[in-house]
Amino acid sequence: MADPVSWKVVERGWAVLASDGAEVGRVERVLGDPEADIFDGLAVAAGSILERPTYVPSEEVGAIEEGAVHLTIGADAYRRLRPYEEPRGKRFPAP
Repeated sequence: MADPVSWKVVERGWAVLASDGAEVGRVERVLGDPEADIFDGLAVAAGSILERPTYVPSEEVGAIEEGAVHLTIGADAYRRLRPYEEPRGKRFPAP
């Protein structure tokens, strides 16, 4: 595994890997407030433009390295996460 990096440098398109090593998607959006150093989680796209991104709370995010985000949950648990919904009235900064 490469050297860890901060959540603040994660970019759209980085691979998202379940704890079992399966790639479950790609980062669509990083959710949080970088100025306050509050990381809320990720919106992860599965690849199909017809499919809504999945919301991955920060508690399920493990190691982050250049180009990849590793989750603390397996692919089966990932599939049970809820879809990402844009917060009403509050927008996080764009990645």
